[in-house]
Order: sequence, then C-alpha cells, then structure tokens
Amino acid sequence: MMPNARLAFRRYSLIIAILLLAACSGHDYDPTKDWTAKQLYDEARAALNSGEFETAIKHLETLEARFPFDQYAKQAQLDVAYSYYKSDEPESAISAAERFIRLHPREPHIDYAYYLKGLVNFNRGRGLFDDWVPRDPVKYDAEVLTSAFNDFATLVRRFPQSQYAGDAHQRMIYLRNVLAQKEIHIAEYYYGRGTWMAAANRAKNVIEKYQESIWTPRALEIMSDSYQKLGLNDLASDARRVLELNKKSAPAEKSKPDDFHDLGG
Repeated sequence: MMPNARLAFRRYSLIIAILLLAACSGHDYDPTKDWTAKQLYDEARAALNSGEFETAIKHLETLEARFPFDQYAKQAQLDVAYSYYKSDEPESAISAAERFIRLHPREPHIDYAYYLKGLVNFNRGRGLFDDWVPRDPVKYDAEVLTSAFNDFATLVRRFPQSQYAGDAHQRMIYLRNVLAQKEIHIAEYYYGRGTWMAAANRAKNVIEKYQESIWTPRALEIMSDSYQKLGLNDLASDARRVLELNKKSAPAEKSKPDDFHDLGG
C-alpha cells in the first residue's frame, strides 16, 4: 500500500472510530440524570395524561429507583400500576398493585390498589374489536371474572366508605350475574342431553354461590324440571315453590361493561 493510501486509510479509520464513539455516548446519554424526584413525577404525570404510558412507566420506575424514600416514590408505585393497566399489561399492573398493598398496608390510598386490581381483571381478555363487536361476557374466563369479583368484594368489605366502593359494588352485581349465567349455560347443556342430575347440580350452584342473581328463577326452573324427570317429586315441588316466591325479586343488572367508567387514575 502506498504511503498516501496508508495515511488516508488511517484518517478514515480514525473518523469511523470517533463517529462510533459519539454514537455510543449518545445512546447512553440520559436527559433525566439530573432531574429531581418532583421533576420525574411531574413529567410522568404529564406523559400519563397524554396517553404516553411507556414514557410514564419509565419515569415512574426511574423515580422509585433513584429516590426510594422520597415522598413521590410511594405515589409513583401506585401510578405505575395504573400506567401498566392503561398500556394493556395486566400481569405487570396486578404485580405493581399487589406490591403497593404489601409495602403499604396502612396507606390511605390502598383502597384504590384493590379497586385497580379489580379493574384489571374485569377488563382482562377484552380485545380491540370488542368495542365494535362486543362479545358475550359469558365467554370470558370464569377464573378471571371471579378474581375481579373477589378484588371488588375485598374493597367493599374493608373500605365501605371508599369513593370506589359504590362502583365496585355495581361491578360485583354485574359479575355475579355473568358467572351465574355461565353456570346456567352448562346446566342447560346437561339438561338437553338428558343428564338430569348434572343439570340440577349446576343449577343448584347458582342458588348457593350467586344468591340474588337475575338467573335464580331460571336455575330453579331447571332444578324443578330435572328433579321431575328423575322422579324426585318432593325436591321438584320445593324448587317450584321457591321459584314462585322469587319470581319478582330479581335485581337489576348492568347490561354490559361499557356501562361502567373507571374511577380515579
């Protein structure tokens, strides 16, 4: 290689090395490195209010990592749970809410942590197209719906004066009716196949587990008809008698999840 060519090659290599170093330095640069806890929190809230949930999560987690004992760190733990919920990361949202509950059992805002857990499970499994072509809620996972019901029940039981208790109670009524309807569908399937005892037992579950649901009358009908098929006339008569007493006592039901609006956040 000629001397001039070697010199040009060295200069070119040096320029490439400088550019690579600058690129790496730029990649590692953190514009928030000198921010205070309040600055991080304010920016996180601004991002959250603008729907920039990933940015909010980043700032909130940075805040807690840098200032674990600051007054804003505790609120950041709760806000990051909400941010995960809004960014459709249910597992992370529940984990963050449970961590807040575990670390701050006497915190005044712990009622919201339970409410948020319920919201996550209540809305879990709903897809983008559900707003356009809603699915039958009965097709949702019963285990997830039961978890939501239990979260709301804990809130209502432990914090009856909470601002979230009323909404949680209405969601419990809705969930109870959905879970009862799932049992009714199974009972009707068994009844249609002529497995009367299985049908009666499923209907009985509705009476025992979901008292006062709007599906109680239908459950009693299935029980009465199934017992009649089995020749258990006394049980059939008892179910029919209770049915007559309960026909007019079914509670109102929230028709669909869109009837609800999340509180707080």
